Amino acid sequence: MTGEMIVGRKRAARNLGDVLILGLGKSGRAAARYCLEARHLGEDVASLTIAAGEQNDGALEFAQYCESRGAKVYFDLYTFEGHYDLCIASPGISQFSRFYENASHVSEEIISEVEFAWRESAQDSRWVAVTGTNGKTTTTTLTTHILKAAHERVEAVGNIGNTCIEAVAQGESDVYVAETSSFQLASMKYFAPQAAILLNITPDHLYWHMTYENYAEAKARVFANMNEGNLAVVNVDDEGVQEVLPQIRQTGARVCEVSLEDSGASWAAFCANGILTLRRGGEEFSLVHRDGLAIKGDHNVINALCAAAAAMEAGASADAVREGLRSFRPLEHRLEPCGQIDGVNFVNDSKATNVDATLKALSAYPKGRAVFLLGGHDKGTELDDLVKAAEETCRAVVCFGAAGERFMKAFEGSSLTHVQTAHMEDALDEAISIAQPGDSVVLSPACASFDEFDSFEHRGRVFKHLVAFRAQRAER
Repeated sequence: MTGEMIVGRKRAARNLGDVLILGLGKSGRAAARYCLEARHLGEDVASLTIAAGEQNDGALEFAQYCESRGAKVYFDLYTFEGHYDLCIASPGISQFSRFYENASHVSEEIISEVEFAWRESAQDSRWVAVTGTNGKTTTTTLTTHILKAAHERVEAVGNIGNTCIEAVAQGESDVYVAETSSFQLASMKYFAPQAAILLNITPDHLYWHMTYENYAEAKARVFANMNEGNLAVVNVDDEGVQEVLPQIRQTGARVCEVSLEDSGASWAAFCANGILTLRRGGEEFSLVHRDGLAIKGDHNVINALCAAAAAMEAGASADAVREGLRSFRPLEHRLEPCGQIDGVNFVNDSKATNVDATLKALSAYPKGRAVFLLGGHDKGTELDDLVKAAEETCRAVVCFGAAGERFMKAFEGSSLTHVQTAHMEDALDEAISIAQPGDSVVLSPACASFDEFDSFEHRGRVFKHLVAFRAQRAER
């Protein structure tokens, strides 16, 4: 890349030089298309090389398009010759993989598509980054919803909606609310959002990061380039966040401490006598009562507080925040109400693919009034905390799927009713037989879905279909 930057953009080099893209997934294709269409190959992009990974019909078709525009595309390429000024890595490629390491050896710098988009975005654009092990999508969507209530030109990007670079290329937004994964954050260099949210850090994706310490460090990188002009919104009730909080404070960014209780900090978001409250320096704003939120549970109070703080930092008024919080509705597969049969409520929380997410779901229900469905593709995580929380909350648990036997063993010796079935549908029927009017039957599996289903979305939609079918049958 040349040292000259484009005036009016965050950090976009006038000439990107020789560019290497790793992977032709969603973000890889978006980055390639941007280099070929928004930039110009042979002018401000000297050359474009794509290491596409494995062949499939979609990748082959897109590769033909890229080659027709002058790019070089290679499948099953894992070692590289030559030298590249910029490498853009897809989030599915671990920074500890040989593929990534080989690319880094021949590249001046290697970054994620999120960082690439931020560099190319307008100088006056505002970015809100949202990360954490659980709750990212709800908080990203809620922050965007609030900013829309404030009549901002805003778009949710990253792991939901358009890729960041697609949204930047369209040029229709002034604010980008980016759901950022640890994969993307691991390859950040200059990325500096106006506000960044860290919801929680619990062990996950260790196959990609190798260690929990690497995973936590990747999450904390969202704050690495922030200063006093930026706002770090952090859930100080979370132990994992507490561990990296000193590192966050060292950046010099203003830190908004988010908690269910008032921490006393000059910048804070908390729940005071049930009222979501935001303190900004010496000014305090009472927002809405927690009972006025359609999203339930302590974890969603935290999500709402984080979204409110970040949205106000990005330009929303207190009135817009209040309107957005009141009108927001649960997302699909995230404690989503999905029917009622004979006075029993049914809830689809299929997105709870790890123990920590299910623990948060358990906190949303009164003692003895829920039957939880647990199981699926086992991640092998410790279950002691899950058993304890289920004993405090549930009428019963039904364990199913590939993980069912290990989960049942975890409940051995527990006074809580616990039953095992082979499949999710059997688990639902068992739960219906146990639940009493006023109870909730909650699919919150604490496991991945791949033993029976293609994805957590597939699992959740099947669950909703099964509930709807049984509701119709009960009405006959």
